[in-house]
Amino acid sequence: MPVVKDISDSQPLAGGGNSGGISGGITATAVSRSFGSVHAVEHMDFHAPAGKVTALIGPNGAGKTTLLLMLASLLAPDSGTITIGGLDPQHHRAEVRLQVGWMPDTLGVWESLTAREILTQMARFYRMPKAEIASRVAEMLATVRLEELADQPARVLSRGQQQRLSLARALIHDPSVLLLDEPASGLDPGSRVELRNMLRQLAAAGKAIVVSSHVLSELDEIADGAVFVNQGRTVRQQTVEEAGATGRRYAISAANGPALSAKLSELGLVFREETGRRPAVSLMLLNDDDAGRLLRDLVLADVGVTAFAPASGALEETYMNLEAERR
Repeated sequence: MPVVKDISDSQPLAGGGNSGGISGGITATAVSRSFGSVHAVEHMDFHAPAGKVTALIGPNGAGKTTLLLMLASLLAPDSGTITIGGLDPQHHRAEVRLQVGWMPDTLGVWESLTAREILTQMARFYRMPKAEIASRVAEMLATVRLEELADQPARVLSRGQQQRLSLARALIHDPSVLLLDEPASGLDPGSRVELRNMLRQLAAAGKAIVVSSHVLSELDEIADGAVFVNQGRTVRQQTVEEAGATGRRYAISAANGPALSAKLSELGLVFREETGRRPAVSLMLLNDDDAGRLLRDLVLADVGVTAFAPASGALEETYMNLEAERR
């Protein structure tokens, strides 16, 4: 998917519709939202800077979607403050919505309309100049590789194709902020790579991008930082570099398993046997330098290493550690 074309010269409503509008990203401070007796979000803090991809990570029921709906101005918080580029969605809803691209986890509506009709109607909602709508729609269809299905009803599209259409819908007005809820769900491996590259390019262009996903291995390649939430509260915020600096678990396999175990014990390393299709051991290493030294020692000892790689991503390691602490 190529980077979407800048349409800043299309002159949408004041303050909206392009990366040159409001800037500074997204900040939520002590926001709360309840649904009857259910406290979905409680005093949650969140920040996603412009020009970065921020991952929103947490288990089911942690309050992620409720937070995203509040950030998109589709749901008002009971308390706390939200700013999108310095503007409060509750007081500047129209201006903020022109700056926000919202991609829910399902396409959701207008399944009888074609992909082209859906994008055309969204462009009208954002009051794009009529003379530019057709070319912008064609551009977005090409961006998400749906040209051949442009005039098919949305209901006939596969899950992955509907996800690509939903992304095009979120990008149609060239927003400065993107809120994406499980954007990779249903995408084939090639489309996942395209999505990853596209989000990195959009962030490099200055957009603030928030991605909520359970596919943590993907987030390691996409995100610059992460906000971890659980039970409606923020439990940690960190950059990917900070996550990596805390160490991660590596999995090692060798042609001679006993020799591998003996060498690790000789080096004074604590490891555990892993069950699976291929016998392996795993252990925690602090950084890439430690991993390099260990691999060198194993090779020099003629252990016969057949696999040596991180068993989890940096963000996944943080998530699992937080879950272990919670339990």
